[in-house]
Amino acid sequence: MKNKVKEALENQKVTIGTWLQSGPYPAIAEILANAGYDWIGIDCEHSDIDVAGFTSLARGMHGRGAVPLARVRENDTLAIRQMLDAGAQGVIVPLVNTAEEARYAVAAAKYPPAGIRGFCFARMNNFGLNFDDYAKNANANIAVVVMIESKTAVDNIDAILSVEGVDGVFIGPYDMSGSYGITGQTAHPLIQEACRKIVQACGKRSKSAGLHLVRPTPDTIMKTIDDGFTFIALGVDTVFLNEAAAGALQVARRYLP
Repeated sequence: MKNKVKEALENQKVTIGTWLQSGPYPAIAEILANAGYDWIGIDCEHSDIDVAGFTSLARGMHGRGAVPLARVRENDTLAIRQMLDAGAQGVIVPLVNTAEEARYAVAAAKYPPAGIRGFCFARMNNFGLNFDDYAKNANANIAVVVMIESKTAVDNIDAILSVEGVDGVFIGPYDMSGSYGITGQTAHPLIQEACRKIVQACGKRSKSAGLHLVRPTPDTIMKTIDDGFTFIALGVDTVFLNEAAAGALQVARRYLP
Protein backbone atom coordinates (compact mmCIF):
# COMPACT_ATOMS: atom_id res chain seq x y z
CA MET A 1 0.00 0.00 0.00
CA LYS A 2 1.29 3.45 -0.91
CA ASN A 3 2.34 5.59 2.04
CA LYS A 4 -0.17 8.46 1.90
CA VAL A 5 2.10 10.81 3.83
CA LYS A 6 5.05 10.13 1.53
CA GLU A 7 2.79 10.79 -1.45
CA ALA A 8 1.51 14.03 0.07
CA LEU A 9 5.07 15.18 0.81
CA GLU A 10 6.06 14.54 -2.79
CA ASN A 11 3.11 16.59 -4.04
CA GLN A 12 3.25 19.33 -1.39
CA LYS A 13 -0.25 18.47 -0.20
CA VAL A 14 -1.38 19.37 3.31
CA THR A 15 -1.40 16.67 5.95
CA ILE A 16 -2.28 17.22 9.59
CA GLY A 17 -0.53 15.15 12.22
CA THR A 18 0.10 15.30 15.92
CA TRP A 19 2.87 14.50 18.38
CA LEU A 20 3.16 11.74 20.98
CA GLN A 21 5.81 11.86 23.69
CA SER A 22 4.20 10.79 26.97
CA GLY A 23 5.45 7.23 26.76
CA PRO A 24 4.97 3.80 25.18
CA TYR A 25 1.29 3.47 25.98
CA PRO A 26 -0.73 2.02 23.08
CA ALA A 27 -4.03 3.46 24.33
CA ILE A 28 -2.72 6.99 23.70
CA ALA A 29 -1.74 6.08 20.14
CA GLU A 30 -5.17 4.52 19.64
CA ILE A 31 -6.94 7.65 20.91
CA LEU A 32 -4.91 10.02 18.72
CA ALA A 33 -5.31 7.79 15.67
CA ASN A 34 -9.06 7.52 16.27
CA ALA A 35 -9.24 11.32 16.31
CA GLY A 36 -8.48 11.24 12.59
CA TYR A 37 -4.96 12.64 12.26
CA ASP A 38 -3.15 11.78 9.02
CA TRP A 39 0.00 10.86 10.89
CA ILE A 40 1.41 10.64 14.39
CA GLY A 41 4.98 11.67 15.10
CA ILE A 42 6.27 9.47 17.90
CA ASP A 43 9.00 11.31 19.75
CA CYS A 44 11.91 8.99 20.43
CA GLU A 45 14.31 11.88 21.05
CA HIS A 46 12.79 13.84 23.93
CA SER A 47 11.09 10.94 25.70
CA ASP A 48 11.74 7.48 27.11
CA ILE A 49 10.23 5.76 24.06
CA ASP A 50 12.65 3.15 22.73
CA VAL A 51 12.28 0.60 19.93
CA ALA A 52 10.05 -1.67 22.00
CA GLY A 53 7.92 1.28 23.00
CA PHE A 54 7.60 2.51 19.44
CA THR A 55 6.56 -0.97 18.34
CA SER A 56 3.76 -1.03 20.92
CA LEU A 57 2.54 2.38 19.81
CA ALA A 58 2.61 1.39 16.13
CA ARG A 59 0.58 -1.70 16.94
CA GLY A 60 -1.96 0.50 18.71
CA MET A 61 -2.24 2.65 15.58
CA HIS A 62 -2.46 -0.26 13.17
CA GLY A 63 -5.62 -0.22 11.05
CA ARG A 64 -6.76 3.16 12.38
CA GLY A 65 -5.65 5.28 9.43
CA ALA A 66 -2.83 7.34 10.93
CA VAL A 67 0.65 6.79 9.51
CA PRO A 68 3.30 6.05 12.18
CA LEU A 69 6.36 8.30 11.93
CA ALA A 70 9.33 8.16 14.26
CA ARG A 71 11.26 11.21 15.33
CA VAL A 72 14.44 9.22 15.91
CA ARG A 73 16.74 9.96 18.83
CA GLU A 74 19.57 11.18 16.58
CA ASN A 75 20.88 11.15 13.03
CA ASP A 76 22.30 7.67 13.43
CA THR A 77 22.21 4.67 11.12
CA LEU A 78 21.08 2.19 13.75
CA ALA A 79 18.52 4.56 15.30
CA ILE A 80 16.90 5.10 11.89
CA ARG A 81 17.14 1.46 10.80
CA GLN A 82 15.60 0.07 13.98
CA MET A 83 12.53 2.30 13.82
CA LEU A 84 11.91 1.45 10.18
CA ASP A 85 12.27 -2.25 10.94
CA ALA A 86 9.77 -1.80 13.78
CA GLY A 87 7.21 -0.46 11.32
CA ALA A 88 7.75 3.28 11.01
CA GLN A 89 6.63 4.45 7.58
CA GLY A 90 8.90 7.44 7.80
CA VAL A 91 11.52 9.09 9.95
CA ILE A 92 11.84 12.65 11.19
CA VAL A 93 15.54 13.20 11.77
CA PRO A 94 16.60 15.84 14.30
CA LEU A 95 19.32 18.48 14.11
CA VAL A 96 20.24 18.22 10.44
CA ASN A 97 22.46 21.23 9.78
CA THR A 98 24.21 20.45 6.50
CA ALA A 99 23.74 18.65 3.19
CA GLU A 100 26.25 16.02 4.32
CA GLU A 101 24.15 15.26 7.39
CA ALA A 102 21.02 15.06 5.22
CA ARG A 103 22.72 12.57 2.90
CA TYR A 104 23.68 10.47 5.92
CA ALA A 105 20.05 10.36 7.09
CA VAL A 106 18.75 9.38 3.66
CA ALA A 107 21.35 6.64 3.27
CA ALA A 108 20.37 5.14 6.63
CA ALA A 109 16.72 4.96 5.50
CA LYS A 110 17.31 3.45 2.05
CA TYR A 111 18.24 -0.06 0.99
CA PRO A 112 21.25 -0.56 -1.33
CA PRO A 113 22.18 0.65 -3.82
CA ALA A 114 20.52 3.93 -2.78
CA GLY A 115 21.65 3.61 0.82
CA ILE A 116 23.01 1.37 3.55
CA ARG A 117 19.90 0.10 5.35
CA GLY A 118 20.25 -3.56 6.25
CA PHE A 119 17.86 -6.27 5.10
CA CYS A 120 16.21 -8.53 7.67
CA PHE A 121 13.01 -10.27 8.72
CA ALA A 122 11.11 -7.98 11.11
CA ARG A 123 7.77 -6.38 11.78
CA MET A 124 7.86 -4.09 8.71
CA ASN A 125 7.75 -7.08 6.32
CA ASN A 126 5.57 -9.34 8.50
CA PHE A 127 8.67 -11.13 9.74
CA GLY A 128 9.67 -12.20 6.28
CA LEU A 129 6.30 -13.16 4.84
CA ASN A 130 6.35 -10.03 2.64
CA PHE A 131 10.11 -9.75 2.33
CA ASP A 132 10.32 -9.46 -1.47
CA ASP A 133 7.51 -6.95 -1.84
CA TYR A 134 8.72 -4.75 1.02
CA ALA A 135 12.34 -4.79 -0.14
CA LYS A 136 11.26 -3.84 -3.64
CA ASN A 137 9.06 -0.90 -2.63
CA ALA A 138 10.51 0.44 0.63
CA ASN A 139 12.87 2.99 -0.88
CA ALA A 140 10.00 4.63 -2.75
CA ASN A 141 7.60 4.32 0.16
CA ILE A 142 9.54 5.47 3.23
CA ALA A 143 9.34 9.18 4.02
CA VAL A 144 12.51 11.01 5.09
CA VAL A 145 11.96 14.37 6.72
CA VAL A 146 14.88 16.30 8.19
CA MET A 147 14.50 18.78 11.01
CA ILE A 148 15.65 22.36 10.61
CA GLU A 149 16.33 23.48 14.16
CA SER A 150 19.20 25.95 14.00
CA LYS A 151 20.42 29.10 12.33
CA THR A 152 23.13 26.99 10.68
CA ALA A 153 20.50 24.78 9.07
CA VAL A 154 18.56 27.81 7.87
CA ASP A 155 21.72 29.20 6.29
CA ASN A 156 22.27 25.84 4.55
CA ILE A 157 18.65 25.20 3.57
CA ASP A 158 19.20 25.25 -0.21
CA ALA A 159 21.99 22.67 0.01
CA ILE A 160 19.98 20.46 2.37
CA LEU A 161 16.97 20.50 0.05
CA SER A 162 19.16 19.57 -2.90
CA VAL A 163 19.89 16.15 -1.36
CA GLU A 164 18.06 13.42 -3.26
CA GLY A 165 15.77 11.46 -0.99
CA VAL A 166 14.87 14.31 1.35
CA ASP A 167 11.07 14.52 1.08
CA GLY A 168 10.67 17.57 3.23
CA VAL A 169 11.83 19.54 6.21
CA PHE A 170 10.26 20.08 9.60
CA ILE A 171 10.91 23.10 11.79
CA GLY A 172 11.44 22.63 15.50
CA PRO A 173 10.40 26.12 16.63
CA TYR A 174 11.71 25.95 20.18
CA ASP A 175 15.15 24.62 19.30
CA MET A 176 15.33 27.15 16.49
CA SER A 177 14.49 30.01 18.82
CA GLY A 178 17.24 28.84 21.15
CA SER A 179 19.80 28.83 18.32
CA TYR A 180 18.93 32.48 17.63
CA GLY A 181 19.33 33.40 21.29
CA ILE A 182 15.63 34.07 21.84
CA THR A 183 14.59 30.83 23.51
CA GLY A 184 10.85 30.23 23.52
CA GLN A 185 10.04 33.31 21.43
CA THR A 186 8.67 31.37 18.48
CA ALA A 187 6.72 34.37 17.17
CA HIS A 188 9.82 36.60 17.13
CA PRO A 189 10.51 38.32 13.77
CA LEU A 190 13.82 36.45 13.43
CA ILE A 191 12.04 33.09 13.64
CA GLN A 192 9.26 34.22 11.34
CA GLU A 193 11.82 35.36 8.77
CA ALA A 194 13.68 32.05 9.06
CA CYS A 195 10.40 30.21 8.44
CA ARG A 196 9.71 32.32 5.36
CA LYS A 197 13.17 31.55 4.01
CA ILE A 198 12.61 27.83 4.51
CA VAL A 199 9.20 27.84 2.83
CA GLN A 200 10.54 29.80 -0.13
CA ALA A 201 13.44 27.38 -0.54
CA CYS A 202 11.06 24.42 -0.38
CA GLY A 203 8.90 26.00 -3.07
CA LYS A 204 11.86 26.35 -5.40
CA ARG A 205 12.85 22.70 -4.86
CA SER A 206 9.29 21.29 -4.85
CA LYS A 207 9.77 20.00 -1.32
CA SER A 208 7.34 20.05 1.58
CA ALA A 209 7.81 22.41 4.50
CA GLY A 210 6.62 21.33 7.93
CA LEU A 211 5.96 23.10 11.19
CA HIS A 212 5.03 21.99 14.69
CA LEU A 213 2.33 24.15 16.30
CA VAL A 214 2.80 23.09 19.89
CA ARG A 215 -0.15 25.18 21.10
CA PRO A 216 -2.32 25.55 18.00
CA THR A 217 -5.11 28.08 17.69
CA PRO A 218 -7.48 28.68 14.78
CA ASP A 219 -5.47 31.75 13.81
CA THR A 220 -2.08 30.02 13.90
CA ILE A 221 -3.38 27.03 11.97
CA MET A 222 -4.82 29.28 9.26
CA LYS A 223 -1.62 31.33 9.10
CA THR A 224 0.55 28.24 8.88
CA ILE A 225 -1.37 26.91 5.90
CA ASP A 226 -1.52 30.34 4.27
CA ASP A 227 2.25 30.68 4.73
CA GLY A 228 2.81 27.55 2.63
CA PHE A 229 3.45 24.84 5.20
CA THR A 230 1.96 21.49 4.27
CA PHE A 231 3.36 19.01 6.82
CA ILE A 232 1.76 20.28 10.02
CA ALA A 233 1.77 18.85 13.53
CA LEU A 234 -0.88 20.07 15.95
CA GLY A 235 -0.13 19.92 19.64
CA VAL A 236 1.46 17.24 21.80
CA ASP A 237 -0.30 14.59 23.83
CA THR A 238 1.22 15.93 27.04
CA VAL A 239 0.05 19.48 26.27
CA PHE A 240 -3.42 18.23 25.33
CA LEU A 241 -3.65 16.50 28.71
CA ASN A 242 -2.23 19.43 30.68
CA GLU A 243 -4.53 21.99 29.10
CA ALA A 244 -7.69 19.86 29.23
CA ALA A 245 -7.09 18.93 32.86
CA ALA A 246 -6.37 22.51 33.92
CA GLY A 247 -9.27 23.87 31.86
CA ALA A 248 -11.81 21.49 33.38
CA LEU A 249 -10.64 22.35 36.89
CA GLN A 250 -10.84 26.10 36.21
CA VAL A 251 -14.42 25.70 35.04
CA ALA A 252 -15.33 23.64 38.10
CA ARG A 253 -13.81 26.17 40.49
CA ARG A 254 -16.13 28.87 39.20
CA TYR A 255 -19.00 27.02 40.78
CA LEU A 256 -17.37 26.21 44.12
CA PRO A 257 -18.90 27.92 47.14
